[in-house]
Amino acid sequence: MTGAVIFDPLLPWGAIAALGVAIFVLLAFAGWRGLLGAWIRGVGAAVLLFALANPSLQEEEREALSDIVLVIVDETASQKISDRPQQTEATLAEISARITARPNTELRVQRLGDAPGDGGTQLMGALAEALAEIPQARLAGAILISDGQAHDLDLAPQMPAPLHVLLTGQPKDWDRRLLISNAPAFGIIGEGISLTLRVEDQGAVPASVGNRVRLVVSIDGEDPFPVEVPVGRDIEVPLTLKHGGRNVVQFVVPEAAGELTTRNNAAVVQINGVRDRLRVLLVSGEPHAGERTWRNLLKSDSAVDLVHFTILRPPEKQDGVPVTELSLIAFPTRELFLEKINDFDLIIFDRYSRRGILPDIYFNNIADYVRGGGAVLIAAGPDFAGVNSIYRSPLAGIIPGMPTAQVIEGGFQPLIPDMGQRHPVTAGLAPVDGPTWGRWMRMVEVDPKPDVQTVMTGPQDRPLLMLERQDEGRVALLASDHAWLWDRGFEGGGPQLELLRRLAHWLMKEPELEEDALVADAAGQTMSITRRALDDRARQVEITGPDGAVTVMPLDPGAPGRAQAVFEAPEPGLYRLKEGDLETVIGLGPAAPREFIDTIASPVPLGNAVRATQGGIVRISSGLPDIRAVREGRLAAGRGWIGITPRDAALTTDLRVSTLIAAWLFLALAAALSLAAWLREGRRS
Repeated sequence: MTGAVIFDPLLPWGAIAALGVAIFVLLAFAGWRGLLGAWIRGVGAAVLLFALANPSLQEEEREALSDIVLVIVDETASQKISDRPQQTEATLAEISARITARPNTELRVQRLGDAPGDGGTQLMGALAEALAEIPQARLAGAILISDGQAHDLDLAPQMPAPLHVLLTGQPKDWDRRLLISNAPAFGIIGEGISLTLRVEDQGAVPASVGNRVRLVVSIDGEDPFPVEVPVGRDIEVPLTLKHGGRNVVQFVVPEAAGELTTRNNAAVVQINGVRDRLRVLLVSGEPHAGERTWRNLLKSDSAVDLVHFTILRPPEKQDGVPVTELSLIAFPTRELFLEKINDFDLIIFDRYSRRGILPDIYFNNIADYVRGGGAVLIAAGPDFAGVNSIYRSPLAGIIPGMPTAQVIEGGFQPLIPDMGQRHPVTAGLAPVDGPTWGRWMRMVEVDPKPDVQTVMTGPQDRPLLMLERQDEGRVALLASDHAWLWDRGFEGGGPQLELLRRLAHWLMKEPELEEDALVADAAGQTMSITRRALDDRARQVEITGPDGAVTVMPLDPGAPGRAQAVFEAPEPGLYRLKEGDLETVIGLGPAAPREFIDTIASPVPLGNAVRATQGGIVRISSGLPDIRAVREGRLAAGRGWIGITPRDAALTTDLRVSTLIAAWLFLALAAALSLAAWLREGRRS
């Protein structure tokens, strides 16, 4: 129980003070006049003023509260490497036992995981949140069990008690890390780009570790190649992108003996491949209404370099003029079809038939161009069914189908079969409620080869658009020359522009148009996985995380030819995905996750925050410190010990207020003093 005198004045303090001044003046005058009872009257006046202040006795019943020691356990990614998890748990158990063994002391433990995204170790934020839930008058100290690597030091809170750090790790720890300091967001396909990176060693690096490493570089996980790089210096690594769209560039430094972790030995950069110029060779045969459509379509794209080779003189015009003398300027056929054919990204034959202009050696070269990775699109007209068809040339080996010599005349609506609904070239082109496209008026009957993909059909399900892979290249055959009707808006037209765009991109191997592909996209740490295929069999993807953990996830059927899944990644880093024979890699988060930039335990980052509270930093490997009680404001750490500050906090359970002196007693005392003064003054007189 504790007691205290409190005042509840009957008059305002200002009025009581004014009365006190007036009484003092009168008493001073009386003393100056020599009245013997003046001092007695002064005591009586003081008693009256004290009574007006109304003194009371306040008594409290108080219950002592325990002191609180806060322990924050760092369980972020950098704390999960080597033997740190075991070291942390053993330390927590021992410190908990020592604190709970102290009288009137309570322990509170809070665990800290990885921050969302790439926030790293938000240690100071966790400390501030924990302090907000603890009464400041009861906090005796805070202890952080961590490797010392915090990434929010500017959020360090004001501490009313000592802050200590118990540092994990071992004195012999060392680590090798890979840092990418400069990487372009995009690169031109076929042209060189360079990335700047650095390999660093940190910690107690053994003398046996060399100063050069063998860096392995790969794009999309294919064709890895080594690069010898020095340790501790920025170097530039040259690369050449081979395809458009996303190129996942992976860098891996082999594990060195004894290094702390390999989690920072790999980095992934995603670079978007773009084409500088699309080089197209358009070979036109007999002039027709669709020729201008092809030319306008290709010329409208500023990124297309078009070379148009056309025959303006129809074969039925026989005037005796030799073919070699029909042009004022000789067309460079040899240069185009022999010397520079590999410079073209796409060759289009639009109603072209053999007229003696191109010899067989040129067609042989075109076939070799396709097998070596080139692309050919054939838009066939009635000429394709005749005796001068280009099918009756060395191109027959690469053309997806053989003409039957029948030309079908009459209106028909192009349709997308089941194969076309699954293939990226035509998937989603038709409206959900059925085609509303305009009709075409002619097509050539073609007998497709066994492995050809028919993605559009004409009357009686005859093949209209056929796709085929030829070794490293691709060929497409459109068995009609009436696609231009869609461009003219005949009977409402159709998606000609989108169809031809997709067709060209598939021929040029753009990743987004691959019909057999495993694709992963990331938004934060959420990974969207799509498996494109031409069948609907059940599939499952194998996901290997940056820590080597393998997760097998089934893929749910979606749109035709699509199977999908969503994977919530537990941490940033490099993930490998495998489904059947297909593999891909994707990087979540930055090229070098923040948690693994500095993996060596260090007292430096938290040094200022600890010194501000007169706390201490102790390496666990050197032994756990004793815990002592120290007075507030004193040094709270020394050799082999750390201190907490007892706060002596208490909770008031009962409060009583009583009159200190009864009012009648004040009056009686004042009256007695007045009488004594009168008697004193009267006796003198």
